[in-house]
Amino acid sequence: MFGIAVPTSRSVARAVENVRARITSDGLADLRPTPSEVVDANPDRTVRRFRSTRREATGAPVLLVTPLAAPAVAFDLRRGCSVVEYLQETGRDVYVVDYGPVNFADRARGFEHWVDDVVPDAVRVVSADGGGRSVHLAGWSLGGIFAVYAAAAHPELPLQSLTPIASPFDLRRVPLFATLRPLDRVFGPYTVAPFYRLLGTIPAPLTSLGFKAASIDKYLTRPFAVLANLDDRDHLEQIEAVDRFMDNMYAYPGRTFGQLYHVVMRSNEFATGHMQIAGRRVSLGDIDVPVMVVAGSGDVLAPEPAVRHLTELLDGSPRVRYGAFPGGHLGVLTGRAARETMWPAFADFLAECDPD
Repeated sequence: MFGIAVPTSRSVARAVENVRARITSDGLADLRPTPSEVVDANPDRTVRRFRSTRREATGAPVLLVTPLAAPAVAFDLRRGCSVVEYLQETGRDVYVVDYGPVNFADRARGFEHWVDDVVPDAVRVVSADGGGRSVHLAGWSLGGIFAVYAAAAHPELPLQSLTPIASPFDLRRVPLFATLRPLDRVFGPYTVAPFYRLLGTIPAPLTSLGFKAASIDKYLTRPFAVLANLDDRDHLEQIEAVDRFMDNMYAYPGRTFGQLYHVVMRSNEFATGHMQIAGRRVSLGDIDVPVMVVAGSGDVLAPEPAVRHLTELLDGSPRVRYGAFPGGHLGVLTGRAARETMWPAFADFLAECDPD
């Protein structure tokens, strides 16, 4: 009458087994990383290769670009729910570029460092390791923004396609920034600038707190979600894996944060399709490869309208595809529903864009 599900003896037995397994082990989820090997490393980044599980790789290699602050484990969350693992099984060689922890020595690194140096360098490494093949470039969150601007700023890169995932380009459509903008108008540069200039970075606990605050409803209801799904091992494994991800966030370089703060809060420059990078104008209309723009239907950090806006800026792309899939900011990339929705669509797009 009240819509409350009555547990069955089978569901109670599963719940008891899950609780027992959790108490008597380190956890329910298989958090072992998918086997990989370092292809190239320097102080700025590490490029790892995840070989295809098939005898011979098919199609162009895929390079996944991480955002700042978030560990690369986002692409390999847990066994059975890993976008890297999924792409391997489709026959792809998959590469991930990871920057590692950020410290005070990295405070002077700005947006141009990632767009002009790190991402283009990683693309060239992957292309060379793949025998000179072109590369499918994809990135999540700010990693997607890095990938998009790297593609626009460096048309000479050997790219086959481009896929930004949960990457907002019209920040007026992001409720979090809409809330902060009145404060910025009142206090101006004194809102956050003294803080990040003094510390040199935005500390890891604050980046983690910010990520959680954007999904505060999920964190407030988390204990109830655990109790309601005690008989669903896959659900509990996902919660455990996401907790591991959240507990391992990195710091944010101060200068990059300052640049993004002014771009986001003051000018909404991403939405114009043009940006001044290292003294030159970079236009997203210069991107000349197929693009798939991915949004999460439940994403509050990068809502659908903020992400979809990018499709209006890609005048030079021969093909632009847009897809909104179930999940929040992390969920659209590596949630349980992504296995049946976003990942197959992404794999189909890559196959369509492969060279003949």
